[in-house]
Amino acid sequence: MLNISKTTISRKIDKAKFSSLKKTEGRLAHKILPRILISLLILFIIFLFVPWTQNIRATGKVNTLNPAQRPQMLNSVIPGRVEEWYVQEGEFVKKGDTILKISEVKSNYFDPELLDRAKEQVSAKEGAVEAYKEKVEALDNQANALKNMLQLRLEQGQNKLKQARLKVASDSIDLVAFKINQETAKQQLDRFEKLYDEGLKSKTDLENRNLKYQEALAKKVAVENKLLTSRNELINAKIELASIRTEYENTIAKVNADKSTAQSNQFDAEGQVAKLQNQYMNYSVRQGMYFVTAPQDGYVTQATTSGIGELIKEGQQIVSIMPADYQLAVEMLVRPLDLPLIKKGQPVRIQFDGWPALVFSGWPNTSYGTYAGEVFAIDNFANNQGLFRVLVIPDDDGYPWPDEIRVGGGANSMLLLNDVPVWYELWRQFNGFPPDYYKSQATKNKAGTSNQKAN
Repeated sequence: MLNISKTTISRKIDKAKFSSLKKTEGRLAHKILPRILISLLILFIIFLFVPWTQNIRATGKVNTLNPAQRPQMLNSVIPGRVEEWYVQEGEFVKKGDTILKISEVKSNYFDPELLDRAKEQVSAKEGAVEAYKEKVEALDNQANALKNMLQLRLEQGQNKLKQARLKVASDSIDLVAFKINQETAKQQLDRFEKLYDEGLKSKTDLENRNLKYQEALAKKVAVENKLLTSRNELINAKIELASIRTEYENTIAKVNADKSTAQSNQFDAEGQVAKLQNQYMNYSVRQGMYFVTAPQDGYVTQATTSGIGELIKEGQQIVSIMPADYQLAVEMLVRPLDLPLIKKGQPVRIQFDGWPALVFSGWPNTSYGTYAGEVFAIDNFANNQGLFRVLVIPDDDGYPWPDEIRVGGGANSMLLLNDVPVWYELWRQFNGFPPDYYKSQATKNKAGTSNQKAN
């Protein structure tokens, strides 16, 4: 009975006559259920004030921190033919161990004495360079000798020119003297003619004076002729001096031209020597590439080229190697919306694929099977999917990561943010607000120190 009315009739009913009513009123459910509901309500209210760790969930894979420690493919630098394998898949190799041997497939390198012949070509061309050097040195000496001879011949021509000038000056003085003698003889002849006309001089005296006059005139003409000869000798001396200069300068110019030609041939030979030396080194390095060796210690994981006698192309992948020593890191992808909440050094909880785990999203410290990490690096650009890559390394203070983890395995990560009450997290989720910005303890200490200095 509901007993809704204020006037009760329970006293007017004999409950002993009704067994069902007696059993129903004897049950304690109507007393316990309210207590249970009240207890649950109290527990729920208490639960609303329990701390909740905000986090960002992200998926990723196991990788290595150092790019040199990641799995790598060995490529063939040159084309060739597989001759022999020295390792098996899964085998451990050390740095420098031979993995396989290839042989040459290009006809230009079939000669077994290719290096010796290339070295002979280098030696021959080096001999040509030395010969050109000696020729340049000989022509240089010849040009110096011609310059010295030119100097001597020019000094000789200058002396000869000076002598010719002095001779012209001497003959000019003699001509002036003989002109004076001729004029004096003319005057004396004129006086004798007057004296002869007056009868004071004889015919014989007049003839003797005329003879002397003719002799003086003849001597003057001879001196004039001698002066012209001296002047011609002066001109010849000038011409000879110019001819000496021209002759030797032409000879020196020809020697310099031969020297320039020899130097050009020398430089060309030196260039050919450098080219042949480069070719020789290329041959030497190429022969060293017939053996493919391990670049570092590691395990041979997969051979993409197999068999004996198979041809491989230049740059073709041959075998993959996983380095033996590596530092693990988790590479996870986060949304651009969550990127501003992530900072270097931020704690992360990681669940690796293949390791059993019991994860509580809001209480990562109570989760079982997760491992601690911290953010090491954040990319500044997004990938093709619009996600940002974040590298996480092991936390030294946490439990060490399992040794059985392999590169390429999957991982689920939780980036830990601020601790808030459960009611606040529910309110944030209902309203679609982002998580609180995370500040590490180091950042808080820096902020506190800055405030103290400012005060």
